[in-house]
Amino acid sequence: MEHITLLLAIVVVTALVFDFTNGFHDTANAMATTISTGALKPKTAVAMSAVLNLIGAFLSVEVAKTISGGIVNENGLRTEVIFAALVGAILWNLLTWLVGLPSSSSHALFGGLIGAAVMSAGWSSINGGTVVTKVLLPAIAAPLVAGLAAMLATKLTYRINRNVTDPNQLKSTAKGYRAGQIASAGLVSLAHGTNDAQKTMGIITLALVTGGVLAPGSNPPMWVIVSAGVAIALGTYLGGWRIIRTMGKGLTDLQPPQGFAAQTSAATVILASSHLGFSLSTTQSCSGAVMGAGLGRKGGVVRWSTATRMFIAWGLTLPAAGLVGAGAEFLTKQGPWGITATAILLVGGSFAIWVASRRQPVDHTNVNDTEDTADEPQGVVTTAMAAVAVPPIGGPAADLSTTIPAPASAPDDTTRPAATV
Repeated sequence: MEHITLLLAIVVVTALVFDFTNGFHDTANAMATTISTGALKPKTAVAMSAVLNLIGAFLSVEVAKTISGGIVNENGLRTEVIFAALVGAILWNLLTWLVGLPSSSSHALFGGLIGAAVMSAGWSSINGGTVVTKVLLPAIAAPLVAGLAAMLATKLTYRINRNVTDPNQLKSTAKGYRAGQIASAGLVSLAHGTNDAQKTMGIITLALVTGGVLAPGSNPPMWVIVSAGVAIALGTYLGGWRIIRTMGKGLTDLQPPQGFAAQTSAATVILASSHLGFSLSTTQSCSGAVMGAGLGRKGGVVRWSTATRMFIAWGLTLPAAGLVGAGAEFLTKQGPWGITATAILLVGGSFAIWVASRRQPVDHTNVNDTEDTADEPQGVVTTAMAAVAVPPIGGPAADLSTTIPAPASAPDDTTRPAATV
């Protein structure tokens, strides 16, 4: 570490700041459903997630190697390019956090890195095959696979328990699923640390290679692994309450069996991808699983207006972060004053976003508050399901009258226990 220059030190610190934003931006992936169903208290949930994120950071380095030696060509890459890439990723993370959209921190990093590298050395600096096979294809497949798995798991869960009518049995079953939610949420947190903390390890390792500190193809040093794990754990504990609200309440109304199915499905997909070195988005995997769980329950609903805004954010992440990264690299190419100006823009932009967030603060005390969705138009899928499905018995989320009107032909079952709100 004695060869680290001032610029390289700034890049390392900036990378850890990105890792911190990644932590609070993606806390919702693991804990949104657990918090929304009441399985864990908000502060307890984020503390548990933070510890498991830290542990997960030490389990593998496959994703880190994909980033440090796969997406861009290391030869001839300047350290300033890494700094510019991180500027694009951090600003996009903060902007989407401000509006409460669960976009991909991973794709923000990739977009910033690609945009900065292209501005610096042209398109030849990008390994297109790696981008397609280990970034773009997993981005499409992950939410679909996780969503389908969660939908099937939810259907199976409700089918297994369809004959359970005794109130005491129903209460015991709900407690069991809440316990399962806690376990599966822990698995998602562990998977998130395994996958997302490695992205920062990879970007720091890439910066060290460009600065001549490490040889090309090197694994992340231990101090990089430790610092990245601590940074993402601290960010996770802070809690991205805005995005937790969107994931837990804004997409669909979840009951404990659905939360368990969604989290288990997402964790399986994330851990499998980490083992294979696919740097997929944990946000997209978990969001897809939540939507799949919403559609898997009879009478369940996905609020497509929120989902559409989320899909748009997903599509914009790579190009938007890439444009900011390219602009930042254009500045850094101008010399020391350009690097200074880029740093000032990063700090100023981050502060402005934080000030804007204080106008309508969201924290652990109001994270489960929801906006009125009574006037939201129903999507095609929602309308079709409402025509054939009756809302399930019991549970705090069973009354969906604000989103789906009860079918006119539904029989009046006077023996059904009243749903609680």
